[in-house]
Amino acid sequence: MYKEKCPGIIIILLFIGVISVGAFMFFKEEENKSKDHLVDNETNLPKPKRESDVSLEETLHSRRSIRDFRDRAISLEEVSQLLWAGQGVTEENGKRATPSAGATYPLEVYIVANNVEGVEEGVYLFHPEKHNLSKILEGDVSEKLASAALGQDFIAQAPVNIVITGVYERTVSRYGERGERYVHMEAGHASQNIYLQCESLNLGTVTVGAFGNEEVIEVLKLNEEEEPLYIMPVGYPL
Repeated sequence: MYKEKCPGIIIILLFIGVISVGAFMFFKEEENKSKDHLVDNETNLPKPKRESDVSLEETLHSRRSIRDFRDRAISLEEVSQLLWAGQGVTEENGKRATPSAGATYPLEVYIVANNVEGVEEGVYLFHPEKHNLSKILEGDVSEKLASAALGQDFIAQAPVNIVITGVYERTVSRYGERGERYVHMEAGHASQNIYLQCESLNLGTVTVGAFGNEEVIEVLKLNEEEEPLYIMPVGYPL
């Protein structure tokens, strides 16, 4: 009886082994998809300020869309402040500067660095929890980004571009189809925060939505689940 059962048991064990290895390889591949574009170590950002000499009312009054920038670098401190305003963590429980439906946080924020003090040219991903950057692409791609945005040259002239993308599944998985609307609303919240922070820092920006999705995805080498929502060139106004 024992000998008769052995082949069956062996087949079952082999089957379980194959399934286990397959599952391991699948999840390992999925993990690598989110890491295979990283090309450099993380860059810590300066701690953002919580106070300024400019009131909220002043920033609301003076906020304008700016498309002409001086040929002047912006500091890493300024970049840090802008990223914190857009998606920074503001509580120990992980809550952020912008509201998010169900705290699903579907947005990813990148910078395309062209002329940032102390930062090499390239594309960087912002990590809100650590308040730091990971370089995902080397070199200045601002000209390519401007081309992807229907030739809007001021994108190439800006010392830095903030690109906001959305991972819809994070919100849609909880709220269904209506979650897409919530993602767009959150992108609006984040962009307005960045606008107002720019005013406080005497910087200028504009929200750009006219671009080819696939072209931007290709320029920035975005993950397949991400959709570009906004390009925000930032610099000192002329």
